[in-house]
Amino acid sequence: MTAPAQTAPAAPADTPVSVRDHAPRRWEAVVEAVLPPVVALLVALVVGDLLILSFGQSPAAVYRLLLEGTWGNPYGIGQVLYKATTLTFTGLAVAVGIRAGLFNIGAEGQLAAGGFAAAVPGVLRARFGAHEVITTIMLNFVVLALLGWIVSARLHVPESLHTPEIRSGAVPRLSDIFPVFHGSAANLTLLLALLVAAGVGWYLFRTKRGYELRAVGLQPDAAEYGGVEVGSVRWRALTLSGALAGLGGVNFVLGYKHYYEDGFAAGSGFLGIAVALVGRNNPFGVVVAALLFATLSQGGLAVNALVPKQMVEVLQAVVILAVATAVPAVKLALRSGAHDRKRAMSTGSGVGR
Repeated sequence: MTAPAQTAPAAPADTPVSVRDHAPRRWEAVVEAVLPPVVALLVALVVGDLLILSFGQSPAAVYRLLLEGTWGNPYGIGQVLYKATTLTFTGLAVAVGIRAGLFNIGAEGQLAAGGFAAAVPGVLRARFGAHEVITTIMLNFVVLALLGWIVSARLHVPESLHTPEIRSGAVPRLSDIFPVFHGSAANLTLLLALLVAAGVGWYLFRTKRGYELRAVGLQPDAAEYGGVEVGSVRWRALTLSGALAGLGGVNFVLGYKHYYEDGFAAGSGFLGIAVALVGRNNPFGVVVAALLFATLSQGGLAVNALVPKQMVEVLQAVVILAVATAVPAVKLALRSGAHDRKRAMSTGSGVGR
């Protein structure tokens, strides 16, 4: 007599569905969060190899120089951490806005102003329906021009474009605690950035207002039907977004130069958009993405002896495009795999009966 075919034991009938499904869903969430950046890095490396070869250089030599100039010495590490600090603030600023369904691209001006006009776009959106993309990008130029006039006309040191030195409230540098970082601009604002990232994560995923913010971002009509004041949420989101970007100014003014200098933002606000997108608008992801872009930025200076530093800017663009492409591909693969597993489990259960 032929023995009956054996099948994998099914979960007990009295096992709650949430328990049976929790582990696979958690694994899918981890894969969906980790895989797109990994794919993006691999694509960027391939494109980088081709670019380096086009300049007649060895990819291995260029990447070795990049790593040695960033994570290979204390000064490089300090510079990466310094740049990552500002990018963490601007990345969080953009991420909070996107979570609320708003695209704040005014972080450059908000960073320079230190939150001077942080709440204005929110008021314009809530009261008059003015689109935040238009108001925030235009306010960049308004704020930068206003601050440039104030500094040049009233506050500047003669024959310069910066204010007098501000010693009150100066943030200690890492080199004051760890002498090995001597010469680096890294300072304890880094700890503030990490605390703020943790606070934003708690606010978004552990509080009622954070839930309302995410609900408005996903489906504003449904959120409003559920009793959420959409205009108020958007105003708060853009205010918080602008304030986060403004905190990035602490890194330069109080932690590094100890004075305000015209043009100090140098594109960090706009690069924060890329940081938020690559970090998937998650505070932890934003910190990791900030480190990545800071490494590429500092690495561009290190490899300039072999290849133009603009090559690193191309790699940054490739990373962004690769992440944008990888995210939907990963989601599609995960959904397809989940569907196949459910169908296999359903078939197995039928055989067992």
